[in-house]
Amino acid sequence: MRRKKSLAFLLAGALIVALASPASSKDVVKIAFVGPLTGGNSATGLGGRNSAQLAVQLHNANPASKYQFDLDAFDDECKPNVGIQVATKIASDESIIAGITHYCSAVAIATVDVYAKFGLPVVVWGAVLPAITYGNDYHEIHRVNGTMINEANLAAKFLTSQGYKSFVVVHDTTDYGKGQNKFFSDALAKTDAKILGTFPVSPDQQDLSAELTKIKELKPDIVFLGGLTPLGVRLRNQMDRVGLDVQLAAVSGIMNTGFIDGAGAGAEGTISFHNGAPIEKYAQGAKFLADYKAAGFKEDPDAYGPFAYSAANLIMDTIEKVGPDREKVKAALNVTKGYLSLVGEINFDDHRQNIMNANVYVVQDGKWVYWPDSQYAAGKKKLKKP
Repeated sequence: MRRKKSLAFLLAGALIVALASPASSKDVVKIAFVGPLTGGNSATGLGGRNSAQLAVQLHNANPASKYQFDLDAFDDECKPNVGIQVATKIASDESIIAGITHYCSAVAIATVDVYAKFGLPVVVWGAVLPAITYGNDYHEIHRVNGTMINEANLAAKFLTSQGYKSFVVVHDTTDYGKGQNKFFSDALAKTDAKILGTFPVSPDQQDLSAELTKIKELKPDIVFLGGLTPLGVRLRNQMDRVGLDVQLAAVSGIMNTGFIDGAGAGAEGTISFHNGAPIEKYAQGAKFLADYKAAGFKEDPDAYGPFAYSAANLIMDTIEKVGPDREKVKAALNVTKGYLSLVGEINFDDHRQNIMNANVYVVQDGKWVYWPDSQYAAGKKKLKKP
């Protein structure tokens, strides 16, 4: 009799636990995040990972969700060879249904063939090289952020409107840097400004004194950089060493806390162009920032965190709709229209590219500030002029 009562007690306890934990009955679905979690671009990568993780945590906390999501995060180190290895690992793992992939364009363009080969649908959250979506017809590849074309057109228009007429372009020798040089040069050619010289350098080149000495001799109004944060920090710091006291402007590859930390006081007044708006200006921005703070992440979400967050939600909502099947998820993502996200409405064109408008930012008092809200725009602070 005692044994029967003990058994009944255990069964009753198990039932209570099961009823109290409805999430445990949900099917678990794995998705992947890929970005630079170490190295010179890790500020953006960690902010993206945290933002994607926040989206997963909030989704899992919703009792109306059908599935419980697990996010596996992978470090591509912003290196194409590492990115290919990571892409192959996640794409060949059939338990992973979709991916939130890549900040570095050189990595993103190197991996598109892998995702297409294995049929893994991915949503790019930060890489801006146009060819990632427009250079192929892979229906596995989608992108929620804009491209460098938007940034380049705005850069040429804004900088010439500020009175800069003679430019020098420094760009890294990756596909990313070459693309930035091409699209900015094309955009600037439509104005009355001119490029005095173009200097391609390796993204790992440490000493830029030879190039900067030549640039100083050319006497440009402004230096325009097509590169990522590590190169941007070295360029900004070494400009001072050779006495090149001119304005610096750069692409969104430097628009993160890592550039400001590395360049220190020299970062003040640097201009950049980014497809996203300030987080607080998004309709859901205040809630995102409050949720991010409450989650206890140590790193800032950075400029591209909202795109990683939006990509993660788009993927999870799509899986909720069609089920954890790669082919069905891909087909549903392909026709995304009017999806309301943190970064605004997402509408994919026929190459699965979301159309975005670029914005101008400037470093002011140790922070990236939206140009219209800055003291520079108000005339209280001055850019370096010729």
